[in-house]
Amino acid sequence: MALVRAMTADDVDDVLEVQRAGSVITLADVFPQDTHPFPADAVRERWVHEVEDPGVDCRVAELDGRVVGFVVLCDDEVLHLGTAVDTWGSGLAGDVHDEALAVLREAGVAVARLRVFEGNERARRFYRRSGWVPTDETSRSPFAPYPVLRRWELVLG
Repeated sequence: MALVRAMTADDVDDVLEVQRAGSVITLADVFPQDTHPFPADAVRERWVHEVEDPGVDCRVAELDGRVVGFVVLCDDEVLHLGTAVDTWGSGLAGDVHDEALAVLREAGVAVARLRVFEGNERARRFYRRSGWVPTDETSRSPFAPYPVLRRWELVLG
């Protein structure tokens, strides 16, 4: 099982690569790479900001000394959750997800929230199987072509 630990500034480039590799596969229909390539510089800047923000809880999953996943929490929201492509189907995403929910429960969160791209079928299946429910609330990504993000909720009870 992977070790989940606090993310540091030294982890940003590894996390960025895990996110980039997964995003170009799972979001190929949302962000076609020929017209809207992964915005590595902007996403890296966001990671640096979030790691430095004391109100944001950034964690990485590490296996054999290699960053293989990440989860970021802020208040009652899961901001980001992802795992390395070569770990897909291994149960790692479920482990990272469970760790995130444990942190939220410990903080007294009753209802957790997150946002998922409408076109990210892999994530939608994962969250649905994990008990999350989509809401009617939507927003738009800050990245062109500005696809729809839907709010999902999970009662932690």
